[in-house]
Amino acid sequence: MTLPTPESWHAALHRLQRDGIPHALATQVTSAGSTPREPGARMVITEEAIFDTLGGGTFEWQTISAARDYLYHQRYGLHLEAFSLGGRSGQCCGGFVNILLEVFPGSEAHVAIFGAGHVGREIVNLSAPLPWQLHWYDSRSDIFSEQTSQQSRLSCHTLGDVHRTVAELPPRTHALVLTHSHDQDYALITALIERDDVASIGLIGSDSKWSSFQGRLQREGHDAGKIERVRSPIGRIHATKLNNKTPYAIAMTVVTELLWLTDKPTSPETRGLEPNAVRALVGDTKTTQS
Repeated sequence: MTLPTPESWHAALHRLQRDGIPHALATQVTSAGSTPREPGARMVITEEAIFDTLGGGTFEWQTISAARDYLYHQRYGLHLEAFSLGGRSGQCCGGFVNILLEVFPGSEAHVAIFGAGHVGREIVNLSAPLPWQLHWYDSRSDIFSEQTSQQSRLSCHTLGDVHRTVAELPPRTHALVLTHSHDQDYALITALIERDDVASIGLIGSDSKWSSFQGRLQREGHDAGKIERVRSPIGRIHATKLNNKTPYAIAMTVVTELLWLTDKPTSPETRGLEPNAVRALVGDTKTTQS
């Protein structure tokens, strides 16, 4: 069984929320009879670590197992786990515990930005407050500033082998191609369109640049449906050309476009507990306090 780390649950929760790492917050909300800890006890659980404790024993192990199962299956939101310590958990204290599991996805989306020029930098700066995990690449190893590389939810990488880099991207990544080299842009596009699990592909440049790329891709035998996945030029909201060509203005349209692309319908599990579960909790609380 995973042992708790020295970091407190509230410090871990702050760090994991800041860095966009999937995690679950387990809170003991009610108790009856003899229990290891009282309501209000909390612990934080990730796929690899746990922080703080609900008192130990089989019921805590079952809580960790349930949290990791929700994380693995990406069942984010609120979940209520009920434990009869003498029944489900086989513990000698024999009380009853309700645990509220709040399962957080961490970053809502992964965005790969290929190019650390003026537009790339503005995209990274504008994306900083958003719940995205940013993967930033450039073939010039000295181009990332120390201040930028320390930004939360941002990892900076030197771009080497293009096909290997693209192959290692997380599934459902949104890719933006805007390097300083047309040849590098083309190599990235050819690699990206062959990954069916890439969420979206955007290419910076003029209409003539994309027309040239399209013709070359067709001549090399790439599937027409895969070629059509590429958006170019990126940031052309509602098919309207932007007259302001400053890096900041272009970056604003790109980030706005990404907000639409990353928007997802609300899952029923993120809307809270079922009324019956809430009524059961309130009833248990009244019984315990009486």
